[in-house]
Amino acid sequence: MAATGGGYAEGRDRPRGSGPAAPESGGRTESESGDPTAPGSGGPTESGSSPARAGDSPGTGTAPARAGRPGATPAQALHAMDGLIATSMFGQQEMAQRLGLNVTDLTCFGYVLEAGENLVTAGDLAARAHVTTGAVTGILNRLERAGYVTRRPDPADRRRVRIAPVPDAVARVTALYGPYYARLNAQFDDYSPEEVAVLHDWFTRTRELMSDHLDGIRRGTAC
Repeated sequence: MAATGGGYAEGRDRPRGSGPAAPESGGRTESESGDPTAPGSGGPTESGSSPARAGDSPGTGTAPARAGRPGATPAQALHAMDGLIATSMFGQQEMAQRLGLNVTDLTCFGYVLEAGENLVTAGDLAARAHVTTGAVTGILNRLERAGYVTRRPDPADRRRVRIAPVPDAVARVTALYGPYYARLNAQFDDYSPEEVAVLHDWFTRTRELMSDHLDGIRRGTAC
């Protein structure tokens, strides 16, 4: 469910990119309006895809390669990916509603969690979410009013603020996403370390590809 941004899967001592790696959160129009139907928000997983480690420890990925696993063509794999993204979008909307947020705000909160102790700035969030600085100000205002983040002066530059998650909000998000990520982690036990490495490589590269494509769409240069 989380994508994106995510940041709901792992402990804050180990930041990473929705896990699971879902597409970057939606565009400028949604963010500025607060509409909770942002496309491609599969979860605060750049889901994604983090609060204190959710659920059990990560799957070990120690299973031997399974000779009996059915083969698949690229078209079949892309079809499965499309199904996962669609389900993640609906799941992220449900999670956001339960947390009293819209999808873009929840995704940006995932980016805040993902940063761990290296607190992000408003500019960092704008770049990650592909929105304007004006739009990200609205996002942060809503998150702050809802009790999810606080703004702190940057010790190195008092003119700049950094964004910190509120512990109670981290606990609420972790409680909601924890069981799901525990099951995801356990599922990795069905795969060998080499297979997990392939999954990680594919998700990472695809996330970068999607981010570049979104930038191209907004610049009018996508082809």
